[in-house]
Amino acid sequence: MAVDPTREFKPINIAVLTVSDTRGPEDDTSGDILVERIRSAGHKLAARALEKDDAMRIASRLNNWIDDRSVDCVVITGGTGLTGRDVTPEALERVKQSGEGRDIPGFGELFRWISYQTIGTSTIQSRACAIVARGTYVFALPGSNGAVKDGWDGIL
Repeated sequence: MAVDPTREFKPINIAVLTVSDTRGPEDDTSGDILVERIRSAGHKLAARALEKDDAMRIASRLNNWIDDRSVDCVVITGGTGLTGRDVTPEALERVKQSGEGRDIPGFGELFRWISYQTIGTSTIQSRACAIVARGTYVFALPGSNGAVKDGWDGIL
């Protein structure tokens, strides 16, 4: 279904979180892509941060943003793979369990379908996921530039 062109556009405040043990602000290209697309779409960057692959730290950052009335949505890049250090889905589970959260299973399913068109069966390595917690939508994308483009352009 396409966006209804008769509805008034309302920009939202989006926070961007990059999860990585290896990237810093100077080489956070996937975060840069999200920021550029958020602004190009007419939305507002509410906050931006980097966190190491640590479920407790990620969940703490997310809970702070969820409780911040100036943040409507959070988009995460990174930490959704299958290695032992990839803990973004586990962090979302903590946030969800900490109060009134629900999974949005269709997001991950649709992301993998879109990603399949680009990277084939390698998409099964993605644990892209989303939740809504206390009225704030949180979307977790893989950390590659291609995945961020697929997720933003194809869904978000």
